[in-house]
Amino acid sequence: MKTLVWVEHDNASVKDATLAAVTAASQLGEVHLLVAGSGCAAVAEQAAKIAGVGKVHLADDAAYANALAENVAPLVASLMASHDAFVAPATSNGKNIAPRVAALLDVMQVSDILSVEGPKTFTRPTYAGNAIATVESSDAKLVITVRGTAFAKAATEGGSGTVEAVAATGDAGLSSFVGAEIAKSERPELTSAKIIVSGGRALKDAETFQATIFPLADKLGAAVGASRAAVDAGYVPNDYQVGQTGKIVAPEVYIAVGISGAIQHLAGMKDSKTIIAINKDEDAPIFQVADIGLVGDLFNVVPELTGKL
Repeated sequence: MKTLVWVEHDNASVKDATLAAVTAASQLGEVHLLVAGSGCAAVAEQAAKIAGVGKVHLADDAAYANALAENVAPLVASLMASHDAFVAPATSNGKNIAPRVAALLDVMQVSDILSVEGPKTFTRPTYAGNAIATVESSDAKLVITVRGTAFAKAATEGGSGTVEAVAATGDAGLSSFVGAEIAKSERPELTSAKIIVSGGRALKDAETFQATIFPLADKLGAAVGASRAAVDAGYVPNDYQVGQTGKIVAPEVYIAVGISGAIQHLAGMKDSKTIIAINKDEDAPIFQVADIGLVGDLFNVVPELTGKL
């Protein structure tokens, strides 16, 4: 089986999410990568070095500069004549492109897979991650998105793939890139951080959130996350949200401060290696998944912890 993997990148380097998708694809058969962008030849060269990659298809065209799904999907569909499966990381871009590819191929998409059980059989979460469904596709072509936290990252060195230019399908004229507001931060990116400190609604307001959570995160070299309740209350921007409708994370250490542990939040972080919960309510659901639990007032506990680091 030949599998085509969408490479998530910024026209300069390969994003980590791609590496987990490559691992998943390697369990299906031969792995080919698709680098679609503008001025992205360096990305293709980097992608060719990923372990297990046989070939890299390079589509370098201004139409792909910002990964507009309306432009990328027809390109992928055109390449599927010689591939059996399309795999994309379950990122914002991946989840935007894959359904359009599935529609163009007239097949059912298999979303957010956790494991590969057979040539066309996979597991995926349902009911906010409380149940795992085993699904089997009956379609001739597969379209799959991969949950990045469920698969090990492929090695970035050791591969010897060849780079092959492919014809661009051009601008579909259905959408245009207006602009992007990118949050600048000295802290690690949330989905790839080894340590995450997350705050909940118990932190009262934006100023208190920053005064309590940020110093601890800075001492630990950690990324900062938040529950949906904290985001909805305006404490931090949307891109801090961890959970079913936010970002799915699985760091080495996840510190939940003032987070009760709603089912939607747990769905986004319960695969973390070590979960540390700080909450004054000893019956909070977060303690059911925590490896280390500390019952206490976060406004006393967190500053004390920060001071001792």
